[in-house]
Amino acid sequence: MANEDLEDLPGVGPATAEKLQENGFDSYQGIAVASPGELSNTADIGESSAADIINAARDAADIGGFETGATVLERREQIGKLTWNVDEVDELLGGGVETQSITEVYGEFGAGKSQVTHQLAVNVQLPAEYGGLEGSAIFVDSEDTFRPERIDDMVRGLPDETLEAAMELHELVEEGEADAGDEDLLEALVESVLDKIHVAKAFNSNHQILLAEKAQELASGSQDDDFPVRLLCVDSLTAHFRAEYVGRGELAERQQKLNKHLHDLMRVGDLNNTAVVVTNQVASNPDSFFGDPTQPIGGNILGHTSTFRIYLRKSKGNKRIVKLVDAPNLADGEAVMRVDGDGLIDE
Repeated sequence: MANEDLEDLPGVGPATAEKLQENGFDSYQGIAVASPGELSNTADIGESSAADIINAARDAADIGGFETGATVLERREQIGKLTWNVDEVDELLGGGVETQSITEVYGEFGAGKSQVTHQLAVNVQLPAEYGGLEGSAIFVDSEDTFRPERIDDMVRGLPDETLEAAMELHELVEEGEADAGDEDLLEALVESVLDKIHVAKAFNSNHQILLAEKAQELASGSQDDDFPVRLLCVDSLTAHFRAEYVGRGELAERQQKLNKHLHDLMRVGDLNNTAVVVTNQVASNPDSFFGDPTQPIGGNILGHTSTFRIYLRKSKGNKRIVKLVDAPNLADGEAVMRVDGDGLIDE
């Protein structure tokens, strides 16, 4: 949206419009869902003026009022489902990972959390008929887990029919001319897939929060591209917060910052029809005498903000148990998958 469009809002001049755009508030809808304090800090204006701007943006964007359940159902038909490429898991999740939602995947080290984010970064670039969203991915890496070599393995591990469809979608060949066994085409596809994964390494929690704001700018600016951003992965969400805020004395500040970070991620998903997938570390609960003592980090703030919570745990060999712990419209349950050289596969 051009500066002069934002300047149509009361109290927004050229300088304020420029500051808003520089910080990712480049649409009426983005401003409408902001808080007065957030807008005040961003544009260096009073909270009263910020509230007036937000109310005007809400009127212009027709947002914030009541609507019927039928209207909500109609809008939810625009939500996409991103496949895991594992039939049992996709069935458990009602078709796959939802856009406009935060999906949390937690588990102990080696459970396969990073394998899931890598696989989804590949799958999001597949044609819709093969469970993809025909979009690109953003990968915020806080634990130095992103490996382009793993993306290479997972692309090559796709079924031949899926590979050929992906080659056509990425415009490497004309329709009907793809050959999954052609090494040159495979290399070109891997390069094209890697080119559509935007990776940033987060050095601390403040940098991670900044990257979430930058992700909104990148996602918003890509919506008219051939491969708009349809997936945002954060691996892992809590590592820096856990390391930097130690002890009960700093717990409140940590949770406050984590809460803001989660809402920044949620905004990316809501405004751009993007799936948000975050991995989470775990700790053992010493008070647990029965059952699995493993508990996710982040407390109730993360539990309430995540739309879907998935617990990964190791089983025999390369087998992994995928447990759906919480979902607003799905029953709890478990599925089994394997993690091998080709990526996530059916058990």
